[in-house]
Amino acid sequence: MLVGALALVGIRAPLQALRSGVEGYELWLAFVVAAIATGGSLFFSEIAHFVPCELCWYQRICMYPLSITTLLAGLFDDPRVARYLLPLPVVGGGISVYHLLVENGVAGQSKTCQISAPGGCAVKWINEFGYVTIPTLALTAFALAFAFLLLAAFEPLATVGTDER
Repeated sequence: MLVGALALVGIRAPLQALRSGVEGYELWLAFVVAAIATGGSLFFSEIAHFVPCELCWYQRICMYPLSITTLLAGLFDDPRVARYLLPLPVVGGGISVYHLLVENGVAGQSKTCQISAPGGCAVKWINEFGYVTIPTLALTAFALAFAFLLLAAFEPLATVGTDER
């Protein structure tokens, strides 16, 4: 976030250093993030026996396809796919933010949320460090996936016109 904030105010050196450090691996990094999030989601529901609520299912709908599509895009080294995948983490991140609002009592939960899982969407199955809950983990994964897909989707300014991406 700090690198992004610095880039917004015109200080681009940290962004360029980050960009050059991950260049060529953006799709693989997005895959790793999506695979870990998918694995964590399955762990919580299948091994820890946390019942996913309605909002959790919507977040899964956005994350699970990213695992497969970023893997295929990485295997075929096709960064063009990244721009078509960008809506998934945006929508999933929005759902995560709403889930956090419901979980913290800022927004009310719908009737379907209340009946979708024991306690509804407001249940904090985990609460590490006083703020890390499952929707926080999902939002972090969506933000990272979005950042890596954004880097993959658009060429660095220095190479525009010289690369065949």
